[in-house]
Amino acid sequence: MTGKGRKRPLLAVVLAFIFPGLGHFYLRKWVRGLLWLGLLFMLSVVFVVTGAIDPVTQLSVEAISSSYQSRPTEVTIGSVVITTLNVVDAYWVAVNENQATEVEAGTTCPNCGKELDEDIDFCHWCTTQLDPLEADQQ
Repeated sequence: MTGKGRKRPLLAVVLAFIFPGLGHFYLRKWVRGLLWLGLLFMLSVVFVVTGAIDPVTQLSVEAISSSYQSRPTEVTIGSVVITTLNVVDAYWVAVNENQATEVEAGTTCPNCGKELDEDIDFCHWCTTQLDPLEADQQ
């Protein structure tokens, strides 16, 4: 089902893996994306030694490569943890938004996820009683 407003969780995961925050920007969760981006930036500012590269005299591939290789282990571990949590969060947000969109549209049961009939106020698959608000939306 590809309804209006439905997001692709796999695309959000790929974008989040490329750079923390991009998956959330795709999902239009601007503040959440900026928080992930800021978290990675703060990790870099706190742990990376300033002045490792003089941008005027040493801006070369070799200087950047040696600076990257000499970064502290905490930065590497922190970057991996932040990226992993960001990817999981982007997937979780995309899936939950898609489920909320389907429930708001009144097409699926909020408990079992199967399609609902529009003229009954309970799910005939799992017998979950629907809220009057959900029944009115159908």
